Amino acid sequence: MSALPVSLQTFGLLALSNVFMTFAWYAHLRDLSAKPWWVAALVSWGIALAEYMLQVPANRIGYAGGYSLAQLKISQEVITLAVFVPFSIYYMGQPFKWDYVWAGLCLMGAVYFIFRS
Repeated sequence: MSALPVSLQTFGLLALSNVFMTFAWYAHLRDLSAKPWWVAALVSWGIALAEYMLQVPANRIGYAGGYSLAQLKISQEVITLAVFVPFSIYYMGQPFKWDYVWAGLCLMGAVYFIFRS
């Protein structure tokens, strides 16, 4: 049985870590808005710990597997937007904006430039 490809390990873990981080950063605006800020901060730190348990190995696997630091960072930004948009619309109830599409296209340009040979 062979291991998963480095790309799948790296970007899969980064996607999962982004789900946790998006909740850590923004879910308290909806779920803990009536609580003091320090309660939201403690809950967010707890969620962020899970995020780091995925993000750190993702970057280590990717870097050891041949991805550059810049490629990892730009990929992280694309994944962040891909996670944030559905979170914003479906969890936080924000309306869809075409600006999400334009921002995504700009990030795809960044991916092109950072991954080209």
